[in-house]
Amino acid sequence: MILDEIISIPVHESINIECKSRLNRNNSEGWLKTIAGFSNAEGGSFFIGVEDKSNKLIGFTRQDADNERNYFNNQINEHIFPRPTFKLSFISYQIHNKELYIIRVDVSESPIKPIILKFKNVPSIYMRREGFTNGATYEEIIAMSIKSLNTQFDVLDSDCEYKRENFTKLLAFYSEHNSGKELTDKALQSMGFFTKDKILKKGAVLFSDDYSGERTQIQCSVFAGFTKGSERIVTINRFNGNLIDSINYIMEFVKLRMNHAMVKLPDSRINLDAYPERALFEGVINALAHRDYFLEGTQIQIDMFKDRMEISSPGSFYQGEKISKTYDLSNIISMRRNELICKVFVKCDVMEAAGTGFDKIVSDYADADENHKPYIFSSSDHFTLVLPDLTYSLGIQNNSIPSLDVLPAPPISVYDEKILAFCFDTPRKASEISGYLGISDSTYFRNKILDGLVNSGYLMLNKQGNAKVYKTDIKKVKL
Repeated sequence: MILDEIISIPVHESINIECKSRLNRNNSEGWLKTIAGFSNAEGGSFFIGVEDKSNKLIGFTRQDADNERNYFNNQINEHIFPRPTFKLSFISYQIHNKELYIIRVDVSESPIKPIILKFKNVPSIYMRREGFTNGATYEEIIAMSIKSLNTQFDVLDSDCEYKRENFTKLLAFYSEHNSGKELTDKALQSMGFFTKDKILKKGAVLFSDDYSGERTQIQCSVFAGFTKGSERIVTINRFNGNLIDSINYIMEFVKLRMNHAMVKLPDSRINLDAYPERALFEGVINALAHRDYFLEGTQIQIDMFKDRMEISSPGSFYQGEKISKTYDLSNIISMRRNELICKVFVKCDVMEAAGTGFDKIVSDYADADENHKPYIFSSSDHFTLVLPDLTYSLGIQNNSIPSLDVLPAPPISVYDEKILAFCFDTPRKASEISGYLGISDSTYFRNKILDGLVNSGYLMLNKQGNAKVYKTDIKKVKL
């Protein structure tokens, strides 16, 4: 029997499920990492008495299950702080007229983070991501702490006093986008821009005329070709300034360097910009509004390539899911990371209160073909909006992916050629491969498709640091 036969959740499709046939008594750190990682991420289910890769039921007698449960609890109490929230239950099943049990532990996402695993007096922080448990990144640790405190950077008190004359650029920006109206002190205070004692919030300081700190750092680059690593860099410019100047700087940088074309129609001709101005503006506002300002030493990156522009902002989607790659921008729901900054942009009429900025980008590219559709992806430390260059007729191309002649026989899946081509020159993680294919990074994808190619000898499985990577065996295929 396998696990799928006695529980209702689809085991092969979930990345938040881990199975162990027995708890390792000689090295409990391995499975304790999983519990800590679940607690620091979105939670998950941990099954004991189930073989890892096959999900075959191994099971316990009732007495052995009790012993396993007690050992589990003792190890959690000894090594993980604060104690994670979980529900432990026994699941019984019959085989050969004998009643056996497996143990199910449903781990909840912890409201207090980070959860720390202390083993051999060494404290560590782990994160569950993409079906694997690894050490948490610096950005993830900061994000966990902030989320635990339910605190946003921009609403914290600063040590600066509000003086209206220090915000002439914000006042002018508001007037420009509101038919000449004046932004009053009363309106600013009602948004929480400053306290009743005239103390500015930290988000408000970022709008002051003379702000030039590192929290608003921007890097704008132009590359001659399609990638960063192998192409000539045309220019790199860096900027530090207040949020209003940041908007204007990025817009001017792109407008001065983007391509323009003329499209002939039967009776007329129209001018075509590489990037629609409204889509560009929405992308810039989105990057500034949802940037993680707790992360010092980071920067918003504007990278212009031959076929596209990438707008990357520090911090993953706030309290949202990581996205490998999606063209479905309209259905992306991202909570506001910076409530005050977003309120100011909404007040200035450059951001929708309902969060429909992505809809405008989709609308501006509505008439474009499939190779000219914008998309977005996010990781643990940044999110990126990709705008195709409408004047580049071929659209977004991935010229680094070769074409192959020799494929597995018999075939493993319909994705064989794309996977082997994608991994031909560069080792790739499973999440990168699934993102490239546009499919879910599921247990089934890893166990059946990727492992199938590994077992057939077409893919080689290696490690880069703590991550598993896949590389095509070039002796098995040819270009």
